[in-house]
Amino acid sequence: MTFVTSCSDDDDDITDEVTDDDSTDDDATSGDELIISDFLQIATGQITLYDNDGAVVSSISEGEDFYGQDATYLKGETMSYTDNGDGTVTDNNTGLMWQQVPSSEDYSWDDAVTYCDGLELSGYDDWRMPTLKELFSISDFSSGWPYLDTGYFNLASGEVTKDEQFWANNYYVGVTVEGGSNAAFGVNHVTGHIKAYSANASGPVGGKYVRAVRGGDYGTNDYVNNGDGTISDTNTGLMWAQDDEGVTLDWEDALDYAEGSDLAGYTDWRLPNVKELQGIVDYSYSPTATDSENVGPAIDPLFSCTQLSSDVQEAGYDDDYGYYWTGTSAPFTSGEPYYYAWYVAFGRAVNGEGEDFHGAGAVRFDTKDEDGPAGEDAERYYNYVRLVRNIN
Repeated sequence: MTFVTSCSDDDDDITDEVTDDDSTDDDATSGDELIISDFLQIATGQITLYDNDGAVVSSISEGEDFYGQDATYLKGETMSYTDNGDGTVTDNNTGLMWQQVPSSEDYSWDDAVTYCDGLELSGYDDWRMPTLKELFSISDFSSGWPYLDTGYFNLASGEVTKDEQFWANNYYVGVTVEGGSNAAFGVNHVTGHIKAYSANASGPVGGKYVRAVRGGDYGTNDYVNNGDGTISDTNTGLMWAQDDEGVTLDWEDALDYAEGSDLAGYTDWRLPNVKELQGIVDYSYSPTATDSENVGPAIDPLFSCTQLSSDVQEAGYDDDYGYYWTGTSAPFTSGEPYYYAWYVAFGRAVNGEGEDFHGAGAVRFDTKDEDGPAGEDAERYYNYVRLVRNIN
């Protein structure tokens, strides 16, 4: 089995450049300021191979079942941190400095913003709320429960509980069951999920924790339309399929499909890992957006997503988009087999009634195949594929 652990940002095939509105140049900084990579891809930490039943597989060769999953390629920079010994942790890859011990108080979204803006810690007063891509970059998928390296980062409650939900600064442009038109996203660093929560809720019942960060913005995309059905992101060094194939597959078939693809003359396509796929979510779009300009799948309009046909859409909606598999496996809870796989919802992330419960751009997991165990919500064991490859 061949492992590829590095890539180059050079792309000889770039033609027409299109830049994300949020993209920024590399920050030239000095003194107390931090040098930030625009969007260095960080590995998930998952190094173990799994089959559909969650059993550990010692090795899988090219052409065999389940080849092409996260641990096949080990893409991204290995997570690396420095404990500064002053209540802060620096991410050696992104340059971001993190609050090591978050407050144990449950905040509404607005109060969390205020807390971060007013925080003075270790001689710094430029703390802020992290973006989802920043907060998700420190998620550790090596074992889960918690999805966080607790050797560097403390949990807010000090306990491994599903309530370890941390706010991000991404306000949801759509409408959810819990939050209505006032929802905001967060990362659960115990269960691993991304979800939109009620932004107005506070206190022990509905409030969430927050972990402050400082440094320039990390996680901006800089897209290039190559004119051949592919989109390059010059900040991450990844090339993406502009379209999906309009077919849904279970996880094993999705892996096989990606490995056998030859789009635009390239034969090294693969299924993205969960951090890579979350990295192209554009949280300024949602099928339930209250502003018509923001209605659509949660991805840059350069890309297209297959619209669900009326006979398979959730009840009550006349337009929606599917979920997309990643190559990263998951257990349902601590100590269980890895018979689930992570997906990203580019359309509504629904509950059993077909309502937008978690928000477009949510990151969830579900059973790898139809015969797998029942999931927490409506099962989605047939999902779409968004191909990715490294720009060499």
